[in-house]
Amino acid sequence: MSQHNIRNLTTLVALRNTEVERLQTEMAEKTNLRDRYQKNLDRLTGLYVNMGASGNLHPALAGNCGDYKQAVMVMADNHRVDLHLHEADMAVSQQALNAAWARREVLGKVLDKQHKVVQKEQHSKERKQHDELATQAWWRGQK
Repeated sequence: MSQHNIRNLTTLVALRNTEVERLQTEMAEKTNLRDRYQKNLDRLTGLYVNMGASGNLHPALAGNCGDYKQAVMVMADNHRVDLHLHEADMAVSQQALNAAWARREVLGKVLDKQHKVVQKEQHSKERKQHDELATQAWWRGQK
């Protein structure tokens, strides 16, 4: 019965490890995506900040420059919103990863405890066998 329990617990721990590894991979991908979002946002911000003033240009060029700047600012704002949504999604994924890690650790501790119980039982059986053999040897020596 104990060996069966240990085998089942070992399988559960392996499944939890797989789940943790999958969630860690997912978090790494999401971190990379967040970094790309941030780099793109920095580039967009640099585009409209480094554009400079358009007031001393020809009116048609100034209008085009202002429209471009406005479009880039709107795109950067949309990108910021997407980044915040992605970061919220990352927070949820991090919580799921923490929960999966905790479940794996708990099962690992239960598995270790079961191993110790089985080892203790085996040592007890071995001691009992040695005692019985010693008793038999003693009885044989008395005859």
